[in-house]
Amino acid sequence: MRVMLDKLAAQESRRLLGDSELTERAERLSEQYLGGRARPASVRWVTNQNTRWGSCTPAEGSIRLSHRLQGMPEYVIDYVLVHELAHLLVPGHGPRFWRLLEAYPRTERARGYLEGVVAAERLPHLPAARGE
Repeated sequence: MRVMLDKLAAQESRRLLGDSELTERAERLSEQYLGGRARPASVRWVTNQNTRWGSCTPAEGSIRLSHRLQGMPEYVIDYVLVHELAHLLVPGHGPRFWRLLEAYPRTERARGYLEGVVAAERLPHLPAARGE
């Protein structure tokens, strides 16, 4: 059952969300996990973030997600959104910040997924064997 749900989530996330859908999603996640306290002014995809999954500017209320997240499972995108929403409330990655993230039930799983992506990017890319 879990495998089937993960496949469905992956298929759903392949349908690329537009910026307005990202903003709506962030607002829903804020309501669901942060009591609606994080209120982003804008949420958008960017192509200039290759070392971070997301970033935010609390003074402007803006959240930016790396285009590299597009096509990843929904729960991973949601985790990055909740992570950036939490930064609208708490700067830095101290204990108060991580307590906010505890509300999102798939935090550890999403972090593991992203760590796996980073690890895979670091693996040497071997040329394909002839005839494949």
